[in-house]
Amino acid sequence: MLRSTLASTVRRCTRAFTTTNAPRGTGSALGFQLNEDQLSIQETARQFARDVIIPAAPHHDKTGEYPVDVIKQAWELGLVNTHIPTEYGGLGLGVFDASLVSEQLAYGCTGIQTAIEANGLAEAPVILAGSDAQKKKYLGRMSEEPLMAAYCVTEPGAGSDVAGAKTTAVKKGDKWVVNGQKMWITNGGKANWYFLLAKTDSSASAGKAFTGFIVDANTPGITVGRKEWNMGQRASDTRGITFEDVEIPDENRLGEVGQGFKIAMGAFDITRPLVASSAVGLAQRAMDEASKYALERKTMGKPIIEHQAVAFMLADMAIQIEASRMMVWRAGWLRDQNQRNTYYASIAKALASETANKCASDAVQIFGGNGFNSEYPVEKLMRDAKIYMIYEGTSQIQRLIISRAVADAAKQNL
Repeated sequence: MLRSTLASTVRRCTRAFTTTNAPRGTGSALGFQLNEDQLSIQETARQFARDVIIPAAPHHDKTGEYPVDVIKQAWELGLVNTHIPTEYGGLGLGVFDASLVSEQLAYGCTGIQTAIEANGLAEAPVILAGSDAQKKKYLGRMSEEPLMAAYCVTEPGAGSDVAGAKTTAVKKGDKWVVNGQKMWITNGGKANWYFLLAKTDSSASAGKAFTGFIVDANTPGITVGRKEWNMGQRASDTRGITFEDVEIPDENRLGEVGQGFKIAMGAFDITRPLVASSAVGLAQRAMDEASKYALERKTMGKPIIEHQAVAFMLADMAIQIEASRMMVWRAGWLRDQNQRNTYYASIAKALASETANKCASDAVQIFGGNGFNSEYPVEKLMRDAKIYMIYEGTSQIQRLIISRAVADAAKQNL
């Protein structure tokens, strides 16, 4: 019953779910009141997180089992692949509206949400630079059945330094032969296809040295490594992927030769606000759990929420969460208006990541000894939060991007 009701809600609201077509305030200006359709899809995701994800999350955290059934249910409701354009079978959500979904799913479990959102990261380069044929083939299949995809860029020696990636692609006739190793690939062992960044010109600058490819996961020569057992987000599937003389047809080249770095980095303007929104979801969950516990737990004859030391910790959580959410909304809105949002996307990512970590840590503190115990929910939140300061660009990389923008603005004002 829940499935059919929520699916009906998503289908009914699909047409209106773009920031440009669903004005808040005057014209296309950003406002703070969500319209009815946005509230509906937000509620759909909220219900799903609380009714399906939260009950399943402890099992997947303890076992590391991939949440196939949960993802299938989310896909059936339209909560996966939300920004695939409608002409290829998707909902065609903008970044703003997709952030409403990702925050709610992350509230339930960021490991499960990361597995879902990794599809969006892999799909973003195809949406940005793919031909119509490539979009029909690879985005279309994601809308036909609950498949997963992965973004293969990071390497053992090249994380923040993407320009240092060593995986190569050499043109031989009408094919490219790929050799190299990728690491920390989310959905690596579950993907139907990969977006792959490979070096095609070793003598060129980083901006022209790489080319993007779409690679079917069952292509001969691909070896999938073991599932990594990480500190947190254990429901997510993280692996190394090795390419040995893997032949990729030139028709699977994404964009022009030498444009891969630009395409790969451009995808982050779409996905960083969504990663930030999921960090906000975790932070909100931490505050809600801590607030509830602080009302129930009594010391010195009264609930601990009435002690100023605890109350101020909760107030700080609220301040950080609201500020982070507003930065997510601004970064998402700018992208949906076809305005450059790199600066704001980096601020949103850095701020929300650190908010998630601070809120989770303070939630554990408010729970006291119970917070350190795995029978209570906040220790998982603390473990899950750390990766937000690392993946999709570390907090230090975000500060590098932000500081360069500040410096450029200052130079223009001289």
